[in-house]
Amino acid sequence: MYYEIENMNQAQKILHAAFKCISTRGYANVSLRNIADEAGVALSQLNYYYKNKEGLFTEVVKTLAQQYIDEIEYNFKNAKSEKERISCLIGHFQKMLRENPELFKLLFDLTSMAIWSAPLKELLNNLFKSLVGLIEKYIINEFSHKEKLRAYSSTTLARIILGALLGTSIQVVLAQGKEDTVESLSALKILLE
Repeated sequence: MYYEIENMNQAQKILHAAFKCISTRGYANVSLRNIADEAGVALSQLNYYYKNKEGLFTEVVKTLAQQYIDEIEYNFKNAKSEKERISCLIGHFQKMLRENPELFKLLFDLTSMAIWSAPLKELLNNLFKSLVGLIEKYIINEFSHKEKLRAYSSTTLARIILGALLGTSIQVVLAQGKEDTVESLSALKILLE
């Protein structure tokens, strides 16, 4: 990781530092000065590359959203069956909660900020729409033959699944990652099979 950071350009170092600062301290507790210090750059460099705090956080969201979507779609494409795709989705959330809970803290922090910020609201809406689209494409469409689900659109069902995953993930983060709360995500398999 150190080698990677050393080879980043200034803008990438700033983005990396912003992610690190926000995910460990929260948006409200981070200043541009904190990020500049973490990145090892002058404060003016943040304004040069990102204009302001909201511009910087917008770029953090774009980067993380694309990475997250790419990872989930990669896992879906490599799964061979409906059950494997369901397991992949749940397993991805569990892995992130165990290995990188800061990512969820950042997501939840940015989601609350998006209520008041039009650019962040648009980005997070796009992230959630993309995730719903992936769930719909790789999981829900496999269920279309099941009678009990025909009363609802595939988009509605995908939203419910994403909502259950995110809502349970909030509980896991608040419970500080206790294993029984992480494992509670596995119960979704029962609902989806």
